[in-house]
Amino acid sequence: MTLGEKFGLPAALFSLKCLAAAMLALFVAFNIGLERPYWAFLTSYIVAQPMAGAVISKALFRIIGTFVGAMFAVAIVPPLVNAPELLSLAMASWLGLCVFVSLLDRTPRSYMFVLAGYTACLIVFPDVDTPQAIFTVASLRVQEISIGILCGSLVHGVVLPGSITAVLLGRVEAILRDAERWSRDAIAVAPVAGLDAERRRLAQDVTELHQMSVHLPFDISRLAPRVRTVRALQDQLSMLLPLGAAVEDRLAELKAANDGRVPMQVEALIADIRLWLETPAPDNATRATRAQQLIDRCQALEPEANAAMGWGDMMRLSLYARLAALVAAHRDCRDLADQMATHSRAAVTPRVALLLEGRRNRELHRDYAGAARGAFGAFMTIAIGCALWIGSGWKDGGTAVMLAGVFLALFAAADNPLAPLKGFMVGTIAASALGALYGYAIMPRLDGFAMLALAYAPVLLLLGALMASPRWAGIALPTLLGLGSPVLLSDRYVSAFATYINGAVAQIVGIWFAIIMAGLLQSAGVERAIRRTIRAGWTDIANRATLMSPPDVRGWINRMLDRIALLAPRLAATRRDSGKPLYDALRDLRTGVAIGELRQLRLDLPVQEGGRLATVLQGVGRHYRRLDPDAPQAADPALLDDIDAAIDELAANPRPSIRREAVLGLVSLRRNLFPDAQGHRRATA
Repeated sequence: MTLGEKFGLPAALFSLKCLAAAMLALFVAFNIGLERPYWAFLTSYIVAQPMAGAVISKALFRIIGTFVGAMFAVAIVPPLVNAPELLSLAMASWLGLCVFVSLLDRTPRSYMFVLAGYTACLIVFPDVDTPQAIFTVASLRVQEISIGILCGSLVHGVVLPGSITAVLLGRVEAILRDAERWSRDAIAVAPVAGLDAERRRLAQDVTELHQMSVHLPFDISRLAPRVRTVRALQDQLSMLLPLGAAVEDRLAELKAANDGRVPMQVEALIADIRLWLETPAPDNATRATRAQQLIDRCQALEPEANAAMGWGDMMRLSLYARLAALVAAHRDCRDLADQMATHSRAAVTPRVALLLEGRRNRELHRDYAGAARGAFGAFMTIAIGCALWIGSGWKDGGTAVMLAGVFLALFAAADNPLAPLKGFMVGTIAASALGALYGYAIMPRLDGFAMLALAYAPVLLLLGALMASPRWAGIALPTLLGLGSPVLLSDRYVSAFATYINGAVAQIVGIWFAIIMAGLLQSAGVERAIRRTIRAGWTDIANRATLMSPPDVRGWINRMLDRIALLAPRLAATRRDSGKPLYDALRDLRTGVAIGELRQLRLDLPVQEGGRLATVLQGVGRHYRRLDPDAPQAADPALLDDIDAAIDELAANPRPSIRREAVLGLVSLRRNLFPDAQGHRRATA
């Protein structure tokens, strides 16, 4: 922690910029005579982020979402204004659709879809009694929100802007050091404690890199690295987990077969690799030379794959092959980090040029059932809320329904939305009391915009600083939103206490209703999310096992690492022992990699030679299709016999490359599915 961070200087600077952006937006909205200038004020705080790139990207997504939501409002109100039930269903369906799409996207871009959903609610519900003015209302909302977005982007992007590039490069260096330490520990001859926690951290680091890279195209720095370089680095980091875990497993098996000892040549090779990982060379030429020497040693030590090889030779072949691949992956990670730091489009090495060729977006886990559940919750909240509003005849009921829909949409991605919703309830109650103090004790004594800005400054500076803290942001933001009341921030002061109380009660009722609906519709959300995530991995393996297309190993690894990163906090939230489920997920990750190797081998073999391999892959598919997350069962022993029979047949293939790839893939699959089984039966016999 730097001296500035210790004394809260970044938070203070962020709060000052938020205040400047909010006052600029309010000043512009007042001066051009907008109907509801408080929307410009509120929006400037909603888009606020410490990093300029994140502010600009969020601003762009918000503008697009606002326009789309306004267009829907203008299109839907005139034909359905005389059928409130149909209008309510249309609004509920629109919000549900937007929530569904946003939950499938799972990037910062998803904010655009959520905003399109609840912007329509913000426009339609408060002004449903004046359908003839819906176009004017929608255009005014777009103007007010756009002013807040532009003012926030201007201030945060120009006044001492925080560059995401510097943060990203710092995180990359820290992640590489963590990855190298984990690999050193994973391949150590003596077991090292704490490996499970380091595995989880590495999976979460890869996901964090993905989230940060979304904002790179919007960063204000001219030296920002290309997104494709970050994607390539994510791919190489993703390879480390299955490779390191495979080496760890092979070492344990070799030790078990040799009375707890490791062959001297293996121990010497691992010691040199660990030293290379501990002291990476600063220049890529020296680093590449040393890495190639280690890879050559691994290849020279590999026993030849043939029909007569025993289980110990199979273990050594797998160990050396995975060690060589691990060294190559770490070399590529360091080279890609150098590429990011050069700020040049020219590749630093020929290998980097190959890694950057044809890069695509990272594959993420998509939870269709979870997205449908969140969309259903948003739909039911609007539908039931509108029914209660229409039945009660409460004039401000539209505000309550509007806010309930907004909050359900905002927190639909959370496994337990009750916690942030309760924080918003606390913040809204505090804002109501604070707003009453300002509205009826302070603001009657003010005259002009300058005095308004000075009166608001102390509390806005405090709340802005709290927004910079993840711990307090959930309370600070709703308090700020409450201070942006239409009664408080209008072109002239109006002493309408009853109107203010009605509005405050509507806000509290809206959040309370959202809490009730979340409790009814999202109960046991974490447990179900865990089961869905685990089952999705198994279904993915079962489907991959029987495909006849070329395997996408990196896509599979990316999806599984994303699932592991999702599982870790969910398991922690349930207070369950997260070690075994995460270890099982890592084992499934390695199984999927082995299936990819065997699928490619099956495509390379003539049809008449791939029968045994097809039987194995079909057996793997059947095993994973019948697994139950609540009571997982061991694989069928008949599958073990099929794997051993495939090893016997393919190890006798006349082509050396086929023999090697078959032994590597089948041994990996065998160790993943039957870790406690005796060695290959020929070796045992």
